[in-house]
Amino acid sequence: MEKVEVVVIGAGVIGLAIAEALAATGREVVVVERANCIGSETSSRNSEVIHAGLYYPPGSLKARLCVAGKKMLYTYCERHGVGYRRCEKLVVASADDQLPALDAIARRATENGVETQRLTADEAKSLEPELETVGALLSPSTGIINSHDLMLSLQGGLEDSGGFLAFNTPVMDIALSEDGHTVRTGGAEPMTLKTSILVNAAGLYAEQIARKMAGLDPRHVAHQRFARGCYFTLQGRSPFSRLVYPMPEAGVLGIHLTLDLAGRPRFGPDIEWIDEPDDYRLDPSRATKFYESVRKYWPALPDGALEPGYSGIRPKIHAPGEAVPDFRIDGPAHHGISGLVNLFGMESPGLTSSLAIGEYVCQLLRR
Repeated sequence: MEKVEVVVIGAGVIGLAIAEALAATGREVVVVERANCIGSETSSRNSEVIHAGLYYPPGSLKARLCVAGKKMLYTYCERHGVGYRRCEKLVVASADDQLPALDAIARRATENGVETQRLTADEAKSLEPELETVGALLSPSTGIINSHDLMLSLQGGLEDSGGFLAFNTPVMDIALSEDGHTVRTGGAEPMTLKTSILVNAAGLYAEQIARKMAGLDPRHVAHQRFARGCYFTLQGRSPFSRLVYPMPEAGVLGIHLTLDLAGRPRFGPDIEWIDEPDDYRLDPSRATKFYESVRKYWPALPDGALEPGYSGIRPKIHAPGEAVPDFRIDGPAHHGISGLVNLFGMESPGLTSSLAIGEYVCQLLRR
């Protein structure tokens, strides 16, 4: 049995950010990851957007950690040479009856401490001539990031602080106790680790990991569901220099236009509830829905211009039709177990919030 001060389960962007933050305090940290590399699931299959914090309820973890994380992320990128760009974002109303909801987003953004600018249709079209809208909201602090570069940088920071990553290392079972937690792993080189701090940042598999914890009351385990989102890429150059988002509906941000750092455009994600967390199939026929949605704000989208891109899966802790809940970051004050933190439902804005989540988990473990 190996003794280590901290074990973090999961080497996605959130797990890496938490591990790097804990290692920076002088703790000995080991990250165990079932895959053979960092960030192979949700962290690398998303829009790579640095969110401003427009939509989330004031005072919620999503609002607080997104706004703080955005600022931390821009500073981090500058210091560590991670690729990013503040490209701005337009949230666009396609019909007059959407304008009150657009104004409500502006008010919520203000409550969250986020700068926005309300634009008329003409003002929005002066920024993006191809845009069709009756009114828009400009978010100057929205940006894009190379998520893989970010994760590589976090891995480097962790290792520079003496941390260690164990790939191809699935967790088999966990025993929780007051004198330390025991984590038994499988793979080609099985280990048994005794640790005083255990962080479950397993993303899509966080519920599975939590259910392996002998000593954790099942009522403290969130039930996760899975929502696949598909992305289609655009042949040719983007007609827009900013991100373009339709008005959200039923808690979903809709099929939006994002850009990568090379300026290549992509549309997505849509949402499709699925049963398993590893089904990345992308049905090309879903493009029909994409054309219909995108043409509400870009009527000139040519037929045949969309090509299948990729898909990602989001861990949800609500059912279809239910209100979207806050992040679940359960520390000792929640479940009563010293040194344990479980993270559930870490979907968007998880990437944007990652550095702030790392800081928040450190705070939970100090209490």
